[in-house]
Amino acid sequence: MTTAIVGVGNIGGAVARHLVAGGEHVVLAGRSASRAQDLADELGPLAHAATVSEAITEADSVVLAIWLDAMRELVPQVAPLLNGKVVIDPSNPIAFDEKGQIVRSLPVGQSAGSVAAALLPAGAHYAKAFGTLAADALATNANRTPRRAALFYATDDETAAAAVERLIHAAGYEPVKAGGLADAGRIEAPGGDLHQFGLDGEVVDLDQARAALDADRR
Repeated sequence: MTTAIVGVGNIGGAVARHLVAGGEHVVLAGRSASRAQDLADELGPLAHAATVSEAITEADSVVLAIWLDAMRELVPQVAPLLNGKVVIDPSNPIAFDEKGQIVRSLPVGQSAGSVAAALLPAGAHYAKAFGTLAADALATNANRTPRRAALFYATDDETAAAAVERLIHAAGYEPVKAGGLADAGRIEAPGGDLHQFGLDGEVVDLDQARAALDADRR
């Protein structure tokens, strides 16, 4: 199985490193071909660089590790290639105000997940995942001991759920389903109660993640 990672910044780079450490094949693509190639060289024989179209075509699953605005631009250009693929979206509705403070880029009640999913062809298998921790926390908490850290995900699609659980495990985390697409906003920032920032910055383990879900149901 091969995972394409489109976008090799902080999130994409962390996901790529973790997946390769877990024995997964990755193909890397980004706005900067040289940056993708440098990361592939760093990661060794389980990784290589390609164009965006080549990466998507080759892969079984595609992680779109890019900003939401960039996704709005890119996805319509490559939509036919995403048909039948598992598409994993780590995006958050983040923007910055004139003081450099984080603000929502979408109206309250609208999730980045709903925007991203609406861009995809009907045959794509969508999941929201890998964006529930800040980039530095995602990079440093894989294979944590004595208890692995948890990563929430959201999807309505069984094919996507199976693929994203396997990849989260391979990346050194425990997968926890937060719900379907309607629940994607809960694992996004700012404002999501199951995002790291909504959990007071804590990187939770499996029991803590399940307790957070159970507390909402009570």
